[in-house]
This record gives sequence, structure tokens and C-alpha cells, in this order.
Amino acid sequence: MRQLLAVFYALWCAVPAGADVTLSAHYLHVEVPLPPTLSNLDPIPEDNGLAGALTGLKDNQTTGRFLGQEYELSQTYVPEGDDPIATAKALLATSPYLIVSAPAEVQTAIADLPEAQGALIFNTSSGDIALRDADCRANLFHTLPSDAMRTDALAQVFVQKRWTDLVMITGTHPQDVAYAQAVRKSLVKFGLDLAGEKEWAFDADMRRNASQEVPLFTQDFGDYDAMILADEVHDFGRYVLYNTWEARPVTGSEGLSAVAWSPVIEQWGAAQLQSRFEKAHERPMTSQDYAAWAAMRTLGEAVTRTNAADPETLRAYILSDAFELAGFKGRPLTYRAWNGQLRQPIAIVHPRALVAQAPLDGFLHQVNELDSLGLDQPESTCEAFQ
Repeated sequence: MRQLLAVFYALWCAVPAGADVTLSAHYLHVEVPLPPTLSNLDPIPEDNGLAGALTGLKDNQTTGRFLGQEYELSQTYVPEGDDPIATAKALLATSPYLIVSAPAEVQTAIADLPEAQGALIFNTSSGDIALRDADCRANLFHTLPSDAMRTDALAQVFVQKRWTDLVMITGTHPQDVAYAQAVRKSLVKFGLDLAGEKEWAFDADMRRNASQEVPLFTQDFGDYDAMILADEVHDFGRYVLYNTWEARPVTGSEGLSAVAWSPVIEQWGAAQLQSRFEKAHERPMTSQDYAAWAAMRTLGEAVTRTNAADPETLRAYILSDAFELAGFKGRPLTYRAWNGQLRQPIAIVHPRALVAQAPLDGFLHQVNELDSLGLDQPESTCEAFQ
């Protein structure tokens, strides 16, 4: 408590007397059709992402009361079939700050709007690597880890555990295909490869037939060290665990997974964030919630340190070496100045506990160890941030 009071006192003294700064942001969610899955045991919360942004808003408001700063957040949902671009135009007319949950192509279309030039837009829902690479935009920041950051974290685990004989089962949905491609690139990056790969194309009800079908489906793999599942829509993966022909670890989209956030993270003050979130929203925090929380807190931290609310000043500070976000992950979070990606550790978890946090010990980098995860600057073709 003494430390917390000291921080508030220091912030109070650092801001000129009579400071009066107001930042208004919009949360924009574009609804998309969800693919059918075999099970509805884990429904996606209706406020997935929004709940995280609201938690970040409350955190900003708590600090802002000491500093003469105010924060506001509106929320807009675009139903399937409606025009998200027209909605984004209307929102940008009232504020240059958007926290967006939408497919990658919608986010780039919004970022390319004349009304968005000079705005700050935060991607909280898409792990598409292209958004951080050839399709990057100077006004588009990413608080959700890329698929490559997650698969690089998983590959580091394989190297550390010496699991070099790997096989993969891939779903057919676009999210599954993108994740599988990221896995292949990560394995090459860390000197690994796949000994076997199969596509999951069953249309049978695995809830009844898994114990008969899965062993036969996986028998052709023979022996191996670990299996990777590319099942990002969480369709079939739950039925593969403990039903494989060989009793081996299952990783990837199910089993041992690399995620941005999980309810099992308890260290570094995370339990306190989890508790506040669950008290307010009556459910655990998801990775998309965390990404939206980080976007709102990024704005709050930048306003606190600069005592400004114009996008040009905040953008320059967010991309500077001075910016740090306390993200409850054991180390300060910063942004990659070449593509707007939030650097962050990736949790390696199973449903009941945190196993490790990447980057793992021994995986070094000449600039920042967090840049061992995902697209590094020499690999990037993003030119918008130059």
C-alpha cells in the first residue's frame, strides 16, 4: 500500500497543477459468422474483448482521478451483413482512438480510410501475421500477439524439452490453416521439422466415436515425441487428447498451449487483475479481453506520462523507448517501433496451470529477448512505420 501511494504521489507531482485532459475512445466489434463446431461446451462470451476494454477504462479512471484526467469509452457492435466501414467513419468523426475486434481485412480497410489518417487503431482480435508485415499500417497497433509469436513460443518449448520428432493434425477452417502455416515457419526458425501431418476432415460425431476413430486416425504417425493440433476454432481437438494411438503429449490449440492470457496465470500480480475482472464480469479473462485491456491501458499510460490527448503526441510516446506498460507478465511491455506490435511474454499453459513463460531461458536476442517471438525487424517487410 505504501508503494502504491508513493506511485500516485509521484504521478501527482509530475503533472502540472490544474491539468485537465479528456480522452474518448471507441470499442468497435464487427460480428462475423462462427463456424459450426462439434461441441458447445465453451461458448464465446458475448462481451469477449469489450469486458477487457471496460476493465482498462476503470483502471485509467482510477489513476486519472489523481491527475485531473478523464477517460471515456463508447461501444458499438456491427451486426453480420451491416457495413463496418461506414460505422468506423462515423466513430472516427468523433474520436481518433479505436479499439477494434474485426477480421484482418476489415481492420486494414478501416485504417486506410481518409478519416483514419492520424488516428490510433488497436487490433485486439486478429493474429494474422500479414497485418504486422506486408499489410501493416502506420495507424494500426497490435495488442494481441501474432500467430507467429504463439507458435515461436511453442517451438521454444519443443527445443528445450528435446521434442524433435513432431507430428501435426490440421483443421480445415481458415484460422486452422493460418495457425498451421505459422507452426511450420516456427519449426524451421528453431531448427525443427514435422515428421508427419494429416488433415482432420471428419464429419462424424466425435462425441460418440472418438475412442474408436482417433486411434485409427493417428496410428499412421507411428512413434513421435509430441503432437501439434491446429484447431483454432476448437472443433475437434478436445477429442484427440488421450485417444491417440501413441500416448504422447498433445500441444498447440489444445493440451499444452501458447496463449496471450489464461485464468491460470497467477504470478506478477496477475491474480489481482483476474480477480478484479471476474468480480466485474462474472467470468474469466480471455486473451482477447487482455488485448483490449492492454489497448485501453496503453492510451492511459501515454496520457499519464505526456499529459496530452492528441494522437500525434501519444503515438510518438507509445513508439518511443520511454514507453513501458505494466502488463502483469513479469516484465514491462513495449511496442515494436517497426510494425506496432506489443512485445509481450507468451504463457505456456494447460487448462489447470501455467507451465512456463516464453521466451524461455537460453533464447537470447541482440536487442530484446521478447523479439525472439514473432516477426523480428530484419525479417519484416513493413515500411509504414519508417
